[in-house]
Amino acid sequence: MTPRPSSPRSRRERPAKPALTHEGIVTAAVRLMAAEGLQRVTMRRLAQELDTGPASLYVYVAGTAELHAAILEELLGAVDLAPVADEGDWRDRLAQVLLSYTRVLFDHPGLAQSALVARPVGPNYLALVENVLALLHRGGVPDGQAAWGVDVLLQVATATAAEQSARQGTPGADDEHDAFVEALGQASALTHPRIAALGSDLASGAPHQRLAWIFRAVVNGTATTPR
Repeated sequence: MTPRPSSPRSRRERPAKPALTHEGIVTAAVRLMAAEGLQRVTMRRLAQELDTGPASLYVYVAGTAELHAAILEELLGAVDLAPVADEGDWRDRLAQVLLSYTRVLFDHPGLAQSALVARPVGPNYLALVENVLALLHRGGVPDGQAAWGVDVLLQVATATAAEQSARQGTPGADDEHDAFVEALGQASALTHPRIAALGSDLASGAPHQRLAWIFRAVVNGTATTPR
């Protein structure tokens, strides 16, 4: 006996999908990035994840670039701004904030690359900029120089995170670094006297120590270089 075909299920019997919201879309995008990487976070792939069509997402997000900027904005909420209110040298506190920002990007390699061009405009990004400016102001840096200096400081942090995350994901990166250090150490004093004089010091220091020094160098230059 031939079984009777089952009747199509009415749409009314299916559980209703939750309504799309900007917050829900960004949350799903962050979850997708954690699972599959930022490169997979496209409007089409995210639409599949949310069981909808890409056109529905464009009502809330203009495109992939804006989506990545929204992901960055969401994750910037993890930047530690507590050092701003602490005691101690304002330069040290500023370096701590910027190191925290760098670590957030470093923990999400694809995002670090995207952050070089992404322009988030949400409250987390504005809080980061505001607090960097507040520390520069507390240190007596003239307003005009601080207005340009904050951009350079964030660029340095972002580029460093992008470089380090790219190296971390490259096979043989450690061997390449070791070969670089060895080449510096074997440089001839006859042909490269300054490299030979500095030797291993050219590659000395932990990454976070060197980055903190870079932030201080940029801050000192910002404070003393008139516009």
